[in-house]
Amino acid sequence: MKLQLETIIIFVQNINRLKSFYVDLLKLNILEEIPSEWLLLQAGGCNIGLHKMGEHYPNKSEGDFKFDNNTKIVFETDQDIRSIRASLMNEKVPMKEVKTFDNYPYWLCDGEDPEGNVFQIKQRKV
Repeated sequence: MKLQLETIIIFVQNINRLKSFYVDLLKLNILEEIPSEWLLLQAGGCNIGLHKMGEHYPNKSEGDFKFDNNTKIVFETDQDIRSIRASLMNEKVPMKEVKTFDNYPYWLCDGEDPEGNVFQIKQRKV
């Protein structure tokens, strides 16, 4: 399995306030933006994603997947994301389904480490 740290996502309450801090004050470049919902910033060798918290976020544990903190580590791979997911599930790692969004160039799959921290694997669509 070949993974490279690509992004750290921070779930936030006010994208615009943090945009002022990271873009205007720290001078980070914007790579992607969905106003008031999502901001991807170039920060050297690893990007910082600012993601607006959803309504479900404060609920401690809905189903078998946790959101006990506000950070998600994102790994990018050039290997088949479904094979990686299957391999991790064979090792008893909790994994969600592979998903994507309209007009988004990546496949995404969230998982959970042994202490409940959420991580994501992403693969560029071909």
